[in-house]
Amino acid sequence: MDWHEWHERYTSPDSHLAQRLVVVQDRIRDALAGAPPGPLTAVSLCAGQGHDLIGVLAGHPRRDDVRARLVELDERNVAAARAAASAAGLAGVEVVAGDASLSDHYAGLVPADLVLICGILGNVTDADAERLLDHCTRLCRTGGTVVWTRNRRLGPVDLVPQVCAWLEERGFERVWVSDPALDFGVGAHRFGGAPRPLVPGERMFDFVGYDALRGR
Repeated sequence: MDWHEWHERYTSPDSHLAQRLVVVQDRIRDALAGAPPGPLTAVSLCAGQGHDLIGVLAGHPRRDDVRARLVELDERNVAAARAAASAAGLAGVEVVAGDASLSDHYAGLVPADLVLICGILGNVTDADAERLLDHCTRLCRTGGTVVWTRNRRLGPVDLVPQVCAWLEERGFERVWVSDPALDFGVGAHRFGGAPRPLVPGERMFDFVGYDALRGR
């Protein structure tokens, strides 16, 4: 899968990705609106070109409150995200080129007020989806929000209800989940527990790709 070319679908307003992006951005705005005053931190795993977070922060009244780290493996997407952040004047947004599954990339910025795991849960095995959600208890601060996505039509079973269950078993409270009639699932969960320490050098998931998963 060419993940840079894949992002071209965002340019079509009628595309699945463009429609999902609008919903994700709304959840980010809600999370920022509900966050306490003062400095905020955010991390985005497998951030792609940063359309979700950069797109919101560019025109948001709390843009200067947010220190964010976006982690993305594809160098072309990294360059696009850095250019977008620079064009928007978002000095607090850092885009890191690297494997987003490695815990070391988030050291010093977590537990965060906002954790984005968009576009990951459908590209890993179900077991790794649960493993990543478990790691969210290390990435998210008490009262912070995880915004996530999972395509509802990838397999024979809609995994969205299970994603909700896995999060809620770990102390997250459901804030919002998209209508089951939509092909895509978007959710926001607020963490009510105490964050666990980040473990250095840990791999939180193995990114397989939905195309490879479907071929199994």
